[in-house]
Order: sequence, then structure tokens, then C-alpha cells
Amino acid sequence: MARKNPNIIITGTPGVGKTTHAEQLARATGFTHLSVNQIVKDEGFQEGKDEETGSLIVDEDKLLDYLESLPLHSQGGYILDWHACDLFPERWIDLVIVLRCDSTILYDRLTARGYKGKKLEENMDSEIMQVLLDEAREAYKEEIVVELRSESNEDVEGNLERVEMWVEGWRRDNGGADREGEGK
Repeated sequence: MARKNPNIIITGTPGVGKTTHAEQLARATGFTHLSVNQIVKDEGFQEGKDEETGSLIVDEDKLLDYLESLPLHSQGGYILDWHACDLFPERWIDLVIVLRCDSTILYDRLTARGYKGKKLEENMDSEIMQVLLDEAREAYKEEIVVELRSESNEDVEGNLERVEMWVEGWRRDNGGADREGEGK
């Protein structure tokens, strides 16, 4: 049975606005927001911490098994919010949104979160070198990967309008739900 709603990944360097976008998009569409980082913490899917950066080391097999148990691939209507995207099977995903941010704005956001040293440096380098955008383009078909700016409230509003229009088009083209959340 075909999905009635698309699945969307919202990815990008920490601090670009993934959770803000995912939460607002979930409210607007009736989709389920999955904070992958929160799932990793709540379900104990971490294998430890990187001593230099303090970042969690994720047991990707356990995480994928958990996600596979959800009706993600059969029903759709999920927004996956994580700093990486190439882990998720292509068959699950209909749209990959890579949020980008000016490095000065990102630096201010990350330092406000308490990032410093190697963790700050790695995340800044990742954004400047567009590592996550390149990973998305390598892992998924070019036509489903979209790069969006996320530097202001106006950017967020414009991005949400654009994605909501895309969702409506996807539903129309795929015989999915007619209204928000219907058929999920």
C-alpha cells in the first residue's frame, strides 16, 4: 500500500534551525516530528561520547531497527529532524531539506548554546564546507534534496510556506490525503 503522506528529513549543522522548522511544520501539516537525537537519548541508542567534542556516538543499527518498527515507510507523515541524513534508507524519504546559515549567525547561535573548542570548530567547518548538503546530494536523488536558508524568522516562515505547498503537491500527485493529517 502506498503512503498517503510524504516523509521529510530536515537536516543541517547544529544551530541552523532544524527543530524550529520541524516543530512548526508538524503543527501546520499534522505530521509527526521525530527528533532523532531525542530518540537516541530516550531509547539508549548511544554507545558513548566522543571525548574531544562531547557528542554522542550513536548505535546506528539500533536506531534504524527502532525507526523501522514505526509506520514511517508504510504510512508516511513523518518529519525526521537530525544533523545527518545519509543513514536513512532512500525508500523512506520523499524530501530532504538541508538548512543553511551564514557562518557569523551560526557562530553566535552555537556559542550561545555553550559550544566551544573542537565541537564549535567542527560544526563551523561542517557548515562552511557544506558537508551535510554534499552528504544529502550523495545519498538521495538530486530532485528531492532542497537547500534552504535559515537565518531569520522571515526565512522560517517562507520555508514553511514552500514546504507546505510541496506537501500539497505530493499528496495530489500520489493520491494521498486531501487535508492535514488525513490518512496518516
